[in-house]
Amino acid sequence: MTDSIPGFFAVVPAGGAGTRLWPLSRAGAPKFLLDMTGAGRTLLQGTVDRLLPLTGPGGVLVVTGARHAPAVVAQLPEVPAQDVLAEPSPRDSMAAIGLAAAVLEQRHGDVVLGSFAADHLIEGAEEFARTVREGVEAARAGYVVTVGIAATGPSTAFGYVRSAAALGVEGAPSVRHVAGFTEKPDEETAAAYLATGEYRWNAGMFIVRARTLLDHLAAQLPALHDGLREIAAAWDTDARDEVLARVWPTLTRIAIDHAIAEPVAAAGGVAVVPGDFRWDDVGDFASLAPMLPPLAGADGASRTLGDDDLVVRVGADGAFVVPTGGRTVTVVGITDAVVVDTPDALLVTTREHAQDVKAGVDAWRARGRDDLL
Repeated sequence: MTDSIPGFFAVVPAGGAGTRLWPLSRAGAPKFLLDMTGAGRTLLQGTVDRLLPLTGPGGVLVVTGARHAPAVVAQLPEVPAQDVLAEPSPRDSMAAIGLAAAVLEQRHGDVVLGSFAADHLIEGAEEFARTVREGVEAARAGYVVTVGIAATGPSTAFGYVRSAAALGVEGAPSVRHVAGFTEKPDEETAAAYLATGEYRWNAGMFIVRARTLLDHLAAQLPALHDGLREIAAAWDTDARDEVLARVWPTLTRIAIDHAIAEPVAAAGGVAVVPGDFRWDDVGDFASLAPMLPPLAGADGASRTLGDDDLVVRVGADGAFVVPTGGRTVTVVGITDAVVVDTPDALLVTTREHAQDVKAGVDAWRARGRDDLL
């Protein structure tokens, strides 16, 4: 199933600093621009590699900050520069995806678009393609479609989507109505969810017709809709810079989940297509480490991102080391340690506390050390 899908375009929001992956990921060099797995391709490049066979040439739009647009263009020679939409400042996912939808409708009419984050890891290309194809058929029928990932455990790091009755759309046999969304629960609640068989992880992927998305936005947040329409009308003209400077700062800052998915689900307009491929949002070093190949001769859980000749472990099973600072790193007696050595910053923590790295970044920010961020 490698043929492209007629009338389908992929939108890749590429934003965020990945603060839980500091000091590897920074505001100036965020995780989507980095090769986080040693595969020789950045997360952004891997995302586009996955999507181009489904869209065909010219079918991918990347929405990113103006600061990162030159790097995105340099990394993606297969994506025309006109298809890299640069935001003047971050306004969250609704503005980014809504802008892409409005520009696509302006250029191509009422196409189907799928939004897929630039910094996620996915394994299982055939199952991913099957999922997208079913999602497109449900989107053509007028639904906002989200992808529900098969949970591997009661994670407290992800939101959950609850499925209801089958949708009954031809070409989308596994798609179901959405009963509702739930924010990150505690572990006991997550386990109870999974025991019902009705819940999946909400990966933040959406497939929808451009006009359907914009019509829902007009109903929910009319000022945001009108602003995005005005910007899109000027995007491919000489008026773009003036309109962006005037309108963009006035746009409501809100996630697409809150702006569209939740209220439209309550009205019966959202469907979920099950995705049974391996997925991870690479949210911290604890989730990144298992994505790397195991080390020869080491315990099964130890990993190195970079040159393992720079690393020695003594009684430190499960230690994850990133030796990018050029120095040797020795870890002694700390199980599941995380050590990230860069030229100007050193992080030492454990996998258990990987989610707390953001607090360390916030502390340096409070001290005014923007050079470290």
